[in-house]
Amino acid sequence: MRGLLVLPLLLAAAACLAEGAGECGATPPDRMALRLAPCASAAQNPSAAPSGACCGAVRTIGKQSPQCLCAVMLSNTAKSSGIKPEVAITIPKRCNLTDRPVGYKCGAYTSP
Repeated sequence: MRGLLVLPLLLAAAACLAEGAGECGATPPDRMALRLAPCASAAQNPSAAPSGACCGAVRTIGKQSPQCLCAVMLSNTAKSSGIKPEVAITIPKRCNLTDRPVGYKCGAYTSP
């Protein structure tokens, strides 16, 4: 009888964990992409210097995981905002982030 009571609790806990198991945890990459708003010009123009706010946002998302940063840069929100993934992938280097994932494969792009 006790096992029958524990099973639904385990299933509910597993469902909650699975729901928050995306690249960016519980936050969908499309929502996380909104945090890159300060990077709009730097993500469209490789010659534009990223702002301090942009570098801070990239640092925060990148610390969560390289997979999260990649998913955000390739998200529908980023694409519809005019962000060019081939340019956005260079922002961590242009921000001089020392803990950036050099050589990380993000879709068809590789971080410098």
